[in-house]
Amino acid sequence: MGEVFLLLLIILISGGGLYAAYRFAKWVASNGTGTPEMQNISNAIREGANAFLKRQNTTIGVLAFILAFVLFVGYGIIRKHMPSDPISSNIALGFWITFSFVLGAICSLTAGYIGMWVSIRSNIRTAAAAINSVNDALRVALRGGAVSGLMVVSMSLIGVCGLYVLVKIFTDVPSTRIPFLIVGYGFGASFVALFAQLGGGIYTKAADVGADLVGKVEAGIPEDDPRNPAVIADLVGDNVGDCAGRGADLFESTAAENIGAMILAAVMAEKVPNASPGWVLGVMLFPMLVRAFGIIASIIGVYYVKVKDNEEPMHALNYGYYITVGITIIGLFIACLWLFYHESAPSGWFYFFGCGVIGVLTSVAFLYITEYYTDYRYRPVRSITEASQTGPATNVIAGVAVGLESTALSAIAISIAILFAYHLGKNSGFPDAGVLGTAVATMGMLGPAAYVLAMDTFGPISDNAGGIIEMTEHSEEVRQRTDKLDAAGNTTKALTKGYAIGSAALAAFLLFSAFIDEVKNYGHKISSIDISVPEIFISGLIGATLVFLFSSLAIRAVGRAAFYVIQDVRNQFREKPGILEHKEKPDYGRCVDIVTRGALKEMILPGLVATVTPVAVGLIFKYYDLGPESVASLLMVGTIVGILMATFFNNSGGAWDNAKKYVETGYMGGKGTPTHKAAVVGDTVGDPFKDTAGPSLHVLIKLLSTVTLVLAPLFI
Repeated sequence: MGEVFLLLLIILISGGGLYAAYRFAKWVASNGTGTPEMQNISNAIREGANAFLKRQNTTIGVLAFILAFVLFVGYGIIRKHMPSDPISSNIALGFWITFSFVLGAICSLTAGYIGMWVSIRSNIRTAAAAINSVNDALRVALRGGAVSGLMVVSMSLIGVCGLYVLVKIFTDVPSTRIPFLIVGYGFGASFVALFAQLGGGIYTKAADVGADLVGKVEAGIPEDDPRNPAVIADLVGDNVGDCAGRGADLFESTAAENIGAMILAAVMAEKVPNASPGWVLGVMLFPMLVRAFGIIASIIGVYYVKVKDNEEPMHALNYGYYITVGITIIGLFIACLWLFYHESAPSGWFYFFGCGVIGVLTSVAFLYITEYYTDYRYRPVRSITEASQTGPATNVIAGVAVGLESTALSAIAISIAILFAYHLGKNSGFPDAGVLGTAVATMGMLGPAAYVLAMDTFGPISDNAGGIIEMTEHSEEVRQRTDKLDAAGNTTKALTKGYAIGSAALAAFLLFSAFIDEVKNYGHKISSIDISVPEIFISGLIGATLVFLFSSLAIRAVGRAAFYVIQDVRNQFREKPGILEHKEKPDYGRCVDIVTRGALKEMILPGLVATVTPVAVGLIFKYYDLGPESVASLLMVGTIVGILMATFFNNSGGAWDNAKKYVETGYMGGKGTPTHKAAVVGDTVGDPFKDTAGPSLHVLIKLLSTVTLVLAPLFI
């Protein structure tokens, strides 16, 4: 009865999250859509985003189908059945792994698409609301973003619960072994997220770089000027990168971490003396219950966001975030007391509650660290602005230095969180509960995920709204309102990247531990990773190299795709000399189509390199009887290097962006000065850092974990 009740409660709350998303979407749709000129621009953005996503999803679908076929053949036909398998036949094992992979891929694609669908309908309504007040526009943009956040978290929980119930109905697998059978769900979500984030990131930055270099630097026209042929492609990019891509990214985070934490919880709970089956199942379902409580917290947080015309929008957004965090902590308290209390360790539940609070506080710490390194109120960004006085070279040098410096505080925050959570779990009174303590911290950090994703999607919605207002030449007062929202949106995008990398770091430790437990479950115990063994050292080196190679391919892809955009914009200026004099209209559609084809072409190689490398290492070193240890080494070193590299990319790119915006406020002469031109060059360098390579590395870190988790039996 306890298991059934918990599953129903989780599904009910998740269903409530979907209903709240529907209500928010309906409320956003009830707002006005502005003038016909505004609607024309919004329609062009919507058509471009739909065209890109249709092509991208078709490409990803083909790749996912091929991989699903390989998974089924590998598990169901090639691999020999093992007594430790969670199910009695190879065909059945292959079916459930493949089915969960396909379901995870479909849900991830759907979550990303719905987020973008709402975003491209919220931008015009945010722009129209800005004509009245900042508060109206803020509420439209945030509630539009909340649709994406709530859909992602709710669908993730419903997907895991649905798979769990299906396995219970159609097999006789013990409940505590079910997570081993549905690990493919997280892999499917990770696989889709990698390509969605890569494709969207390449598109958005290729369009942005092309529009800025030819429009701002060469032609000397403002940002979002309707004379720029790449301006619609740039606005489309905000949606396909920051909405669809990040939606798929956080979907796979929630899916993979839920299953990994369930594995760790089940392994620990079964070791507790005199533990009843109901208590063990309750502990195993704890991660999903905490995430469900996070949905409730996020809904309440979104409702409380309001702003006065003379108030900074970030203050209101932060207020909503702190409300969400507070309610998340209350939910953690209830879940820990309810599910972790046991006579053998009567105070153990409170230790785990402490682990969860550490996770929540770590998310707050990452927001502050990211804000310090990317907001022009603080020393790092101001140092880049001052360096811009002597040209682009010193601007770039200062930006690289800021990005490298930012890794220290981030690494310290992650280290403190893992260390304290591990020892709290270890001292809880439960056997071997240290690693589970870090898993609970991860659940705590991901508790406010729906609200954080709402803030992230708020960014591109506000950016698009500002572009629409700029292109339709509204009054200075209206522009100032959208500029306020756009500035807040740039900050929220930077903050959510920091949040994403922090959660990826904790999640990677969780999933690494789940991999060790899964390998042990299949009869191969890993007691240590000895890097003095050549095969183990080489595997770790390959893991570190993969991060650098993947980053290089992603950044190079932006450069190549941007070349196509730059050429087209230059060609259009030559073909239609009247464009710059407002006598002829540019062909926006041609530019959108060119960057779409370029981005999709360039995303395939880095995506395949990331997916194939850990599989190849595991299969090659399997013949040295070191398959699991080699993969563990690759996973461990690749994760550490990936976390630091992603932090460097995110923060240096964000710092360059806001250094440029600081100059544009009038500091050091403002727009058009040599200092501004140097800052624009730095921002252009940082664009693929913060919006392509950095976010894609978040997914790479978790993809390494999920692909090894799914394929662990093949390496033994």
